[in-house]
Amino acid sequence: MSEQDSRAVLITGCSSGIGRAVAVRLAEAGYVVFASARKERDAEELRNLGQPSLFPIWPLDLTVAEHIASAKAAVLNELARRRMRGLFALVSNAGAGTPAPVEMMNLEELRTELGARVVGSVAMVQAFLPLIREAEGRLVWIVTPAIIPTPYVASIHSSDFAVNCIARTLEIELKPWRIPSVMIRCGGIKTPAGLRTTSDVEANLSKAPPDRSRLYEDRFRAWAKDMAEFDKKRTEPEAVAEVVLRAIRAEKPRRRYSIGHMAWAAAFLEALPQSVADTVLKARF
Repeated sequence: MSEQDSRAVLITGCSSGIGRAVAVRLAEAGYVVFASARKERDAEELRNLGQPSLFPIWPLDLTVAEHIASAKAAVLNELARRRMRGLFALVSNAGAGTPAPVEMMNLEELRTELGARVVGSVAMVQAFLPLIREAEGRLVWIVTPAIIPTPYVASIHSSDFAVNCIARTLEIELKPWRIPSVMIRCGGIKTPAGLRTTSDVEANLSKAPPDRSRLYEDRFRAWAKDMAEFDKKRTEPEAVAEVVLRAIRAEKPRRRYSIGHMAWAAAFLEALPQSVADTVLKARF
């Protein structure tokens, strides 16, 4: 049995995009992959890929505590069946969000996003950290460069801002057990959600009260037009999967990896004093 064959990884949000690409790549590399999905049809599609080491977990909605408990039971049963020791990595990827000015945000959607991306991610860590500790494994976080403010995507970036804080805090708290907390900082990645910008903008404008939509429609549509050009340059999710594989394989992984269109520019802005970064971003808007 190879080193990879003796290691298991759990990935959240594998229905499409980054999560699916990571699940497939790690399974191809020989890891036992628990790939979570919220919907039965997405789990069935993963099952139909024919990867013997790819084990779909369904349903796993991170806002539902019972789903997390049943996912843990499924993982424990499969690990026992395969006579494997612990979980080598938890890759936190699930999350979505739609663009909108803060004044026009759908609060129920925001609560769901924060519940899944922040509270749900913490719940997953609490549930699976004992297995990570048993395997002397690591935590991996798929995040945006969320430390800088970006107009119209605050629902996404505010969640990832919190996740950045959680990941960095865990790096300190888990030091006694030498459990790395690794962030994969993603720029523009070609995912289904990332390519719906124009339709999402029009949907939000149509649903907002007229007095609100009139205030933002010109700038919001201009931003969507700019994003359409940005979308053409997005990086394929398979590139993210290669970086995740590198972070999991590394004996001493870096605590931050950057991948995706404009990821390095975001990292540069993040390194600036906050007031300077804010000034630069406001000047571009």
